[in-house]
Amino acid sequence: MVHLSLTISDSALKAASDDASDKVELRHELRLVDQRLAALTAAVNAERIAGFPSGQPFLDSVEQAMASALVDGYGVRQCSARKYRGGLGPARLRKIREFVCANMEEELRLREMAQSVGLSTTHFSQMFRRSTGESPHQFVLRQRIERGKQMLRAAEGRILDIAIACGFKTQQHFARVFRKLCGASPTEYREEFVETPSGYAMEDGSHDTPILAHAGLGQVNNSARQA
Repeated sequence: MVHLSLTISDSALKAASDDASDKVELRHELRLVDQRLAALTAAVNAERIAGFPSGQPFLDSVEQAMASALVDGYGVRQCSARKYRGGLGPARLRKIREFVCANMEEELRLREMAQSVGLSTTHFSQMFRRSTGESPHQFVLRQRIERGKQMLRAAEGRILDIAIACGFKTQQHFARVFRKLCGASPTEYREEFVETPSGYAMEDGSHDTPILAHAGLGQVNNSARQA
């Protein structure tokens, strides 16, 4: 049996409570059964098993979703997280896009994206989804794939180098996300635009080449025990 220990940061809980107080108090539950929290935990565990290929934006988004579920359902004050109406204006959306493009190779944090437009993480996440129809994590992945497509059309560099430049942890993850969004592997996409020189071997991400390892989500610990 695998035991997964997740730590939710105070800053995530505070953001979920809309910064209403310096400390968020949660109601004690002896046997907590919550389908939403269970689904989020399962998503983190699947990410852990895969080696955390999606990076920090995914873990930040899950952490904030968990914090919102905890504050909304188990906060002592019973104050539901505020639901924001409307979305981000064109100027803020443009600023977010510029921020992501300028920091593409880095471990983008949800908090940093929110701060770039002067919003709390909860406020930013809700308004961003309302404006774009996707989560910040999905937006970052799409922007990284768009940059990958540009680099592939240039016909220079290995697939691995392109994956790194686009902020992916592994070549395999880059290839998997690329196929999901574009319907073809990076190599297949490149071959549609560029005639491959004879004797030039291309890599399509069929092997998992690790680039960077980072857990995140405040703290993720796991240990395996035989049931």
